[in-house]
Amino acid sequence: MSDFTAPPVDPSNTGQLDAWDGDQGDLWIDQADRLERGLARYHPGFLAAAAPTPVSDVLDVGCGGGRTTLDAARRARSALGVDLSSRMIDRARAQAAREGLANAAFEQADAQIHPFPDAAFDVVISRFGAMFFGDPVAAFGNLARALRPGGRVVLLTWQDFRRNEFFDGFRTLLAGGRDLPDPPTDTPSPFALSEPDRVRRVLTEAGLADVRLTSLTEQMYLGRDVEDAFGYVTLRHESQIRDLPPEAVPGALEAVRASLAEHVTPEGVRYGSAVWLVEARKP
Repeated sequence: MSDFTAPPVDPSNTGQLDAWDGDQGDLWIDQADRLERGLARYHPGFLAAAAPTPVSDVLDVGCGGGRTTLDAARRARSALGVDLSSRMIDRARAQAAREGLANAAFEQADAQIHPFPDAAFDVVISRFGAMFFGDPVAAFGNLARALRPGGRVVLLTWQDFRRNEFFDGFRTLLAGGRDLPDPPTDTPSPFALSEPDRVRRVLTEAGLADVRLTSLTEQMYLGRDVEDAFGYVTLRHESQIRDLPPEAVPGALEAVRASLAEHVTPEGVRYGSAVWLVEARKP
């Protein structure tokens, strides 16, 4: 059981602390193995872009259960993972102990304001963990301060909502005929770094240079078969299902099952996704 006390957070991030150190973080932990498998096809290219070396010190922002931190630590001198979820940090520390990685450390922290040492890291990485800052310019400015001159930032972020079938498809199927607005792209959300012009502006204003975005697409794993994926999808979209008129629920759920059946592959149920590999440098 965790003995964490809540870390200091910027007022703009208190909602994120409540979510990630609450129900949202609990869902991630409960589904951690599935989510890691879902992202697995992006992982090798992400690590290759980060390119830690035996003399690198790495900072992993929004480290979740620690997989990216631990894999970076295998290649680096040291790796520090930070996250708002105390349960995720507990899991990451336990996994580091199991894997015998003494050069990996974890801390519950708000990376937007955490007092990282100046010029302490060679590379800052984040795999889908950097889209939720209340003030992204301030957050990346804080991370840039923690980088050594010439240090790099390497991120994976989602592209446009409509390019991510596993987001857009289920949301549409469970809309019950309603015309729902798209998720925001200029406030904390999975798509807050989905627009290239905004990404370049935020990182440049934060003091970073040579911002580059590379488009990547992969099929995301959701489950081993229709029933397994159906349980996950309905859990993930529980609030949306709850908002449906009762008479619309059976039809919506059958539509989800039918969609899942259409996406069965020899490697499980898979849906299309599109991400940006974002790279930048501290001058």
